[in-house]
Amino acid sequence: LVAIANVLNDLHPADRGPALIHALVEVARDTNGQASRFPLTAMAGADVDADRLAQWYRRFVDTRSTDAAERALATAVAGVGDPGLVEAMVASAVTDHVVLDGGHTLDFTNKVFESLHFAPPELASMAITSIVGQTCSADRAEESSEWQHPIDLVALVRRAEAELPDALRVGVTALEPKPDVAALGWALLDDDPERSVAALLEALRSGATLRDAGRAVAFAAALRVVRFHVQNEFGDWDTVHHTFTMANAAHQIVRRAPTSDAARALLHTVVRIHLDRFLNVPAARLPHEASGSLAGLAECWEIQGGVDRAGREAYGFLRGGGASDALVAALGHAVFREDAGFHTVQCLEAAVEQARGWPEGSEEQALILVAAARWIAAHAPTRREQSSTVRIAARLRRGEAVYEEAS
Repeated sequence: LVAIANVLNDLHPADRGPALIHALVEVARDTNGQASRFPLTAMAGADVDADRLAQWYRRFVDTRSTDAAERALATAVAGVGDPGLVEAMVASAVTDHVVLDGGHTLDFTNKVFESLHFAPPELASMAITSIVGQTCSADRAEESSEWQHPIDLVALVRRAEAELPDALRVGVTALEPKPDVAALGWALLDDDPERSVAALLEALRSGATLRDAGRAVAFAAALRVVRFHVQNEFGDWDTVHHTFTMANAAHQIVRRAPTSDAARALLHTVVRIHLDRFLNVPAARLPHEASGSLAGLAECWEIQGGVDRAGREAYGFLRGGGASDALVAALGHAVFREDAGFHTVQCLEAAVEQARGWPEGSEEQALILVAAARWIAAHAPTRREQSSTVRIAARLRRGEAVYEEAS
């Protein structure tokens, strides 16, 4: 719901209805046959300061004490009043452990706080506390052998986390020119995780803001999708996708809650980007076309295997002077024409959000949208049953006979 709400105004007007229906269908699938959730309420009459509640919440998440964590968080929402402070508290708990649930927890946490822009204020507590159960039960990367062998990536992350507060303090007073965000993004693709992490810390010491560091991390994650070779297993698209959406979530969280604890999410994502390096071996060639068309791009949705062509058409369209908003609308039309899964909507939304952060016509903006085009092409065509249902319903509403040719 939130992902679609975030891109709704970027879609063609005719695609907004199908997009909302798509969201409602996803919600119906999630809730069908499920028991109602009864959220816990705040502690009545408790006079506990925000710092103490934050300590309790982090402790309860650490020990997987779901009910206690939810009660502490509900009390914070009711008593603190400032969503920014509450988000900083939640971000600390989410990043106390390395990459909860493969990045899903960070992504869902971001969506919960984005939902506050759309939900009535009286639903804020229910929205925010809805993440607690998933946060407490999530797998933690430090429990996985992948993060400890052959390189102890958890130890690397812990060392870097200890350097973060100092790096941020030094960066505030840095006088040298701010680091190049795009160059930092490319540097984060280094095969050596030590160098990638060191590059991020050095950028922060040199004066890069957390907002810019987040953009660089998300750009690096998008490049993994751009360079994903079609010789990989099809299921590995999900791997680079999850890292990209996690990077977008980390960027949005540090933008709203620029704390050293929240910034740990950027370090975690950099290491996730490192773990995805094998999916760029061999790396798909970067597009270089000087022209392309939306009509050519639309042909890529009609056949399987149009991944690389979709990237070339999208890139050529922008390099030939096409507007990014026209490309975004075309990508949105493709997504909501298909029986698109949750991941496809996530990928589109993350790409649109990240593309907004770069200048119109820039190379970085083009490559981020290429990532979305390649992902959509890899997952098209589908049976398109949902769009057919919407079309039939619209004709019936207009009083047309569905067995006759549409006018």
